[in-house]
Amino acid sequence: MSKDREQGFSAGLLDHYNVSTRQLETTIRFYEQVLGFENGRRPPFNFPGAWLYSDGRPVLHLNDISGMAAPEREGSGVIDHVAFDSRGFEAMKHHLEALEVPHRTSQVPGRPRWQIFLVDPNGVEIELNFPAP
Repeated sequence: MSKDREQGFSAGLLDHYNVSTRQLETTIRFYEQVLGFENGRRPPFNFPGAWLYSDGRPVLHLNDISGMAAPEREGSGVIDHVAFDSRGFEAMKHHLEALEVPHRTSQVPGRPRWQIFLVDPNGVEIELNFPAP
């Protein structure tokens, strides 16, 4: 039995991540065009933003801070990257090349897993994980 089950709780899988941006429309377009996310329903918060969905789940919450005086944190702050289980390694590589999105690929040493790394308009690194073809 795993330790989390012994303790009666589990932190679970990634629910969503949140990016504060002064480039709301550019960021929405990036995730729609590059990763195929969909801009969807968002609760009526008292601040502007967007929720972007992947496979029907709102995995990215965007907060539009363009009207605020607070400084925007550079890059992804203390978050190094956000990773997604993905499918279609070759198709994604061709898609990124067609859009001229800078990226790099690598194979996980000793594992049948390929990765593609890219950076969103706010400096957040995205890791896409694929089973080896």
